[in-house]
Amino acid sequence: MTEKVVLAYSGGLDTSVAIPYLAEQLDAEVIAVAIDVGQDGEDMDVIKRRALGCGAVSAEIVDAREEFAADYCFPAVAANALYMDRYPLVSALSRPLIVKHLVAAAEKHGATIVSHGCTGKGNDQVRFEAGLAALAPHLKVVAPARDFAWTRDKAIAFAEEKNLPIDVTKKSPYSIDQNLWGRAVETGFLEDIWNGPIEDIYDYTQSPAEPREADEVIISFVAGKPVALDGVKLSAFELIQQLNTRAGAQGIGRIDMVEDRLVGIKSREVYESPAGITLIAAHMELENVTIEREQARFKRTVDQRWGELVYDGLWFSPLKDSLEAFIGDVQTHVTGEIRLSLHAGRATVTGRRSEASLYDFDLATYDEGDTFDQSKARGFVDLWSLPAKLAAARNERIKAEAA
Repeated sequence: MTEKVVLAYSGGLDTSVAIPYLAEQLDAEVIAVAIDVGQDGEDMDVIKRRALGCGAVSAEIVDAREEFAADYCFPAVAANALYMDRYPLVSALSRPLIVKHLVAAAEKHGATIVSHGCTGKGNDQVRFEAGLAALAPHLKVVAPARDFAWTRDKAIAFAEEKNLPIDVTKKSPYSIDQNLWGRAVETGFLEDIWNGPIEDIYDYTQSPAEPREADEVIISFVAGKPVALDGVKLSAFELIQQLNTRAGAQGIGRIDMVEDRLVGIKSREVYESPAGITLIAAHMELENVTIEREQARFKRTVDQRWGELVYDGLWFSPLKDSLEAFIGDVQTHVTGEIRLSLHAGRATVTGRRSEASLYDFDLATYDEGDTFDQSKARGFVDLWSLPAKLAAARNERIKAEAA
């Protein structure tokens, strides 16, 4: 019986060439599956026709935009997910969603092999294959670019030989991955980490240096989830999409960093995530208002570990499930509104309000009506300082005895 391969199809050179190549090498029928996670760019119907033109026996388009926004981006907001305190997991968040739909397609078509276009140098190979190992360990994985030493020159030559319906003459100097949550740009002149990014590499954001009026936005949250902009309730996809436009117009969400890849090397990446950076800034501030101090301190550790797990391809892991149980419990009271000024590349919080607020005006004020009993402070400070006082006395005693 002929083998069936489900291919994660992007419409680009590498995955287009993979269709006839896999068919030849494995004597297999290739089913191309393209997942729409809000990457824009080419029309998805065009991508479907291209897959069929390259020899796929079937090509499917999955509209996962709302699912991606609600089930992947919003949990990242709840976890304040910034890998290395900066990167909002643009690519990492989409991979487990793609894996989920690849597994569903393999089950539907009776496929025994799943294929992707990742190289052996990046993180995505791990994200795809760790996810597949968790959801469908019986499926075999083939990665042509990695497993068959597939270079770009070989891919172009193969495409020309097979007369594939794809433009192989235009070569972008950059490698770009994008979705609803943001855009990642690497390679080309950016590989020299002394070179500054140029304006041409950006697409989701306008230059923050251009003079423009500030944009004020109010973001409403219910139990840690964004639900409305300026009082207008929106679906998860609509909210992120609108905030991308508004924050992007103010140049918000540009990140230029050298990050630690899972495979052990450092890589220079330039990211754009207007909505992501804005939502996380707003959510962090609402947590400051509504979460008790010790919970908040511990959650910062949980948030960091959650982001590392997702970056490392362990979305489907027991530890992530456990961390999310804690995060979900903490979000119970994270309900309210945050007002931000979007301007000159920054999302600045200017107002907060919540029925679940732990901020007590009467305790915080220094003016008339102050209910804070300052007479109790001296005893508190004495007791709080006692361990340090005892340690200092011990050190002085030991020093004197040694003299």
